[in-house]
Amino acid sequence: MSSKMSGGPLPPVSPKVFEAMESVNVTALAECSEAEIRPLLPCLVRMSLIELDQSHDFTEKRKVVLRILAGIDVVNSLVPLLTVDFPPLELDVRKELQLRAKAGAGADSVLLPAAQDAGAPDFERSEPIQKLKLVLATVIAVMAQARDGVQPWSVQPSELLDNAIHLEEVADILSIALAELPHLLPPADVAEGLLRLRHGPALVGRLVANMPDAFHEVCAALVAGGDKQDEDSPAGAARGAALRQLCQMNPRQVLAVRALCMDACRLPALAVGLSLERAKRTTDTGDAADLVAFISGILLGNNQHVRAWFQVFVRNGQKRKGTLAAATLQALRERLMERLQNTLLMSMNQRLPDSGVVDAAASVRLYCALRGLAGLKPTEEEVRLLVQLLTSQPPPTPAGVRFVALSLCALIGCPTLLMHAEHERRAVEWLGWLAQQEAYFERSSGESASFGETLLLLAIHFHAGNLTAITDLVNNTLGMKMNHRLVNLSRIKHIFTHDVFTDQVVTAHAVKVKVTPSLSADIPGTLPVHCIYQLLKSRAFTKHRVPINDWIFRQICQSKTPLHPVLPSLIDLYVKSMLDTTQRPHLAEHTNQPIAEEQIAAVFSVSCFPRPAGGGSGGSGAAGGADPVEPATAQLLLLYYLLRHEERRLAGGRQLAAQGRAPIAYRPTLITQLPVLYLLRLAQRRQADYGGLFGPLLALLTTHCPELCLVSHWLAALPEEDHSAPLRPVPDLTRHIETALDGLPETSAAAGRLLPRLLRLPTPQLWQLAQPLVSRASRLLRPGVSRQLQQQFRQLWARLSLVFPHRLWALTVNALRRDDSAPVPPRPLTGQELAQDPLHVLRCQPAVLRAPPLLEIVLELLLVHLSASRAQLKRHLLDHPSPLPAQPGQPSDAEREELRSALVLAQDSAALQLLIEVCLETEEDRRAPGGAQLLQEVRCLVCTFLHQAFIDNPMLAKLVHFQGYPAEALPVLVAGVPSMHICLDFMPELLSQPDLEKQIFAAELASHLALQFPIPRCFSTGRLVINTLTTLLEVLPWTERPRAFLPALPALVRLVRALPPLAEDVTALLLQLGRVSASHTALAGPSHHLVIRHDGQKGGQPDGGDDCRPDDDEEPAAALRHTLPANERLCFELRRAFEEVCEAVTLDGRVYRDSKVTAETP
Repeated sequence: MSSKMSGGPLPPVSPKVFEAMESVNVTALAECSEAEIRPLLPCLVRMSLIELDQSHDFTEKRKVVLRILAGIDVVNSLVPLLTVDFPPLELDVRKELQLRAKAGAGADSVLLPAAQDAGAPDFERSEPIQKLKLVLATVIAVMAQARDGVQPWSVQPSELLDNAIHLEEVADILSIALAELPHLLPPADVAEGLLRLRHGPALVGRLVANMPDAFHEVCAALVAGGDKQDEDSPAGAARGAALRQLCQMNPRQVLAVRALCMDACRLPALAVGLSLERAKRTTDTGDAADLVAFISGILLGNNQHVRAWFQVFVRNGQKRKGTLAAATLQALRERLMERLQNTLLMSMNQRLPDSGVVDAAASVRLYCALRGLAGLKPTEEEVRLLVQLLTSQPPPTPAGVRFVALSLCALIGCPTLLMHAEHERRAVEWLGWLAQQEAYFERSSGESASFGETLLLLAIHFHAGNLTAITDLVNNTLGMKMNHRLVNLSRIKHIFTHDVFTDQVVTAHAVKVKVTPSLSADIPGTLPVHCIYQLLKSRAFTKHRVPINDWIFRQICQSKTPLHPVLPSLIDLYVKSMLDTTQRPHLAEHTNQPIAEEQIAAVFSVSCFPRPAGGGSGGSGAAGGADPVEPATAQLLLLYYLLRHEERRLAGGRQLAAQGRAPIAYRPTLITQLPVLYLLRLAQRRQADYGGLFGPLLALLTTHCPELCLVSHWLAALPEEDHSAPLRPVPDLTRHIETALDGLPETSAAAGRLLPRLLRLPTPQLWQLAQPLVSRASRLLRPGVSRQLQQQFRQLWARLSLVFPHRLWALTVNALRRDDSAPVPPRPLTGQELAQDPLHVLRCQPAVLRAPPLLEIVLELLLVHLSASRAQLKRHLLDHPSPLPAQPGQPSDAEREELRSALVLAQDSAALQLLIEVCLETEEDRRAPGGAQLLQEVRCLVCTFLHQAFIDNPMLAKLVHFQGYPAEALPVLVAGVPSMHICLDFMPELLSQPDLEKQIFAAELASHLALQFPIPRCFSTGRLVINTLTTLLEVLPWTERPRAFLPALPALVRLVRALPPLAEDVTALLLQLGRVSASHTALAGPSHHLVIRHDGQKGGQPDGGDDCRPDDDEEPAAALRHTLPANERLCFELRRAFEEVCEAVTLDGRVYRDSKVTAETP
């Protein structure tokens, strides 16, 4: 069957003729012979008869066509076919198609009479129109059968179309019919139907040759109708023969047809066969490379369906012998083996030339993909050639390094290659040669990542027994996921661990490997950092006592963005190896040494700020010649190392002490000298460059430097600056700052121009002016300095706090403590001293407490140093753990923690008590112009601070109120601190205190809370206050009664005003207190001769005269009341309180006043 389908009696169309026809190159057609022109005569004759275009170019081309056709006898038989009246024929064809669509292929034909058969004798005697009908009737019948799809596929017999004598004429008629009836006879449908005829592939070729624009349409339809794998069936053979003939006719579209097969996942043998035929047509290496690239692209591409489709083809080709798939697969293997042999022939003494390295690497990947992904079982000859290629010695070039890495992974990924002793011996020799030549290759190739790192990392994994990591490394290097059997790696593992690399050799060699210059995530492949990471993970350096700290430090200094993802994990393992708490003391293993503090300080001596255009290096080089490639990257990694080291040391301090080990601790002040906040914000802003370092850094800083991670600071963070623009050099403004600030307030105009200029500077350049600017902060407190200058200084200070916060805080505290009028300035305080006693912050000049912009700075300084003090106390406990077992007389851990908490609470409460005193009004506030407004703003700032403190630690609010504070501050705090309502929780406990002053303070606090928060809970608290005062009235002696009830009477009035239902209980208490007080006053006898009315007027004046002005005499009357004895003053205040209660609960406030008789002393 296949021989009959191969081409038939019709000669094939020459590619040269088809190309000329496709481009309508009549000049090229004129140069062809009559035999080459014969298949295209229908199209050429039709072109010669068309006269629609009257242009000169078309006329000239038509003349050339006529010259081509002159003298060809067949043309005379084609002209009548083109002169047929096609409209009636079109109607008959349409009816025929409709009939076949309804009745199927077995129905009577419309084109042929019932008595007439489409046979050869009738065809010879028929007229042109009848010949057209005979051919179209047969073609439409097979088209209907192909479209129906009910009957199984088979070759349909046809006396006319199977006759080789009439095949040429039939092809001509069919070409003319499709050209004249394109809408009724689509080329794709006709081609699909012609496949069911004996000479169908040949007819399809003739059809497409006369309609070049239908080439892609026909090919796409033939591929889409093909089978996924079965190409040996009659249908598959016919389809394949037609597509091959079309590709031979138009070889320029071979790759397009192959792509159609891949997209549709059909006809794999055809796709591979087309690639092989294309490679055979030329000896150019590009075509051979195309074959390798084609197979590699299928197996290593991202399309899973195409890969699975090809895998089935390979499996069928190995199992089903004698099929087209087996023959095609064998041809493919032979072609690939021929390519291997050609590559090996170029090598001399096992040395690959430069020209063959890339092709050899491609062949290695292809065979690994065929073996690992497609399941191809190599023959002995293929194994011999592959081993010979894999163990070749490439030149020291980047391509050679890549080839060695691929070969190394191929030997592990395909362990069956080393089943023979000779192959194993060759591989061992080659691995030994690699170990010797690794340094030479890296030096000569100039590559940062060489095969040496891959070799070393494989040896490390084999020693650790981490076979899963080996498979991952092999898969990543080869770029494919192979199905490895771990049991098959035992032989290659023995070669690595016993014959080539022992454990000690691996460890000693690792520290001698040079660090990767400019290490970043952009460098692909296996790097030295991967090897060191694995050795640290397996504790090889600890076992063999090999120091690694210098190597890690050099690699950190040689890092740049984007950050390599292994570096943070490497630092974690390094710190863990230094402070390993699981080590057993009797083993006495070597532990890695930390990075020297001098080395860290040297790295941070280089400025991490962006350098101005044309600027210098910004600092000295790092110690040991390890100049940072990007200072900010190295400094971020070292900051992460310092924090991780501190965390590990503090967490394992007790276990290390029990083992008799004293780990090296860095100075506590080291981290305060670093631009921590600037680096942290840099990592936050460029998280894509720093590989997720921001999250771990923030977590560590929250634990060890909480003063840098306060929520209020992050919420009030300044908007980000534009860091993309290069910095411009700015002149030194130190002298201008000194002149403008030292002369305040006379130089206010100069300072008003200078400070906005400083605000426009980038933060790194602004920090260079921090010392002369902040040290003169006290000048802003001079009388006459505008509020605008203070506000601008506050903004500058906020910018500066983002760089070196600890330095700025100490500088600011010392500047605000300095008094220009003092003969001897106070001793400057260090950050360590401020953390030990945060109350130093509030020991500033009094004027600071009435300058709201500077008070904001003071409150922020107080907040950060209180937080730093808590962290320092906690660190002190961890640095000095209690011994185990506990010694007699030594406090336990719980007791130590309780003492620490008590100290923190006492420290915090002392700071809050000082701030509460700041809210009290002074005589100077009343005299100064605008003092009330300044005091109100100061109170707002302090109340906000207190609110945050109470929310953060409610126990602090309880402690402050149990300690007590001036009652004058109660209205301010209750109105300004929203969280004061939590005092209701401990109000019963405060009222039950044995101290009288605390009980009265609780009553006053409850009354103010009732006014601010009139809620049901305040009602019950008010009742409790009244009951407590009633009890005090019964138990207190008469000498203590005025001290208790004089401040309590206004509180009772406030309770009634806030909660009117309490009026009855308050009235009963007041009446009882009045009776007791009146009785005691009566027994005391006359004591005063000045008559004072209950409403505050002096005696002797009319009660309702026009000249009576009580308001004018209120202040003298109040002064007189304070001169009265305590019990008499209590009676007077009692009457006032009763009057105010009546006014609060009655509609007419005169109820009590009008009925009261003027009280006079005799």
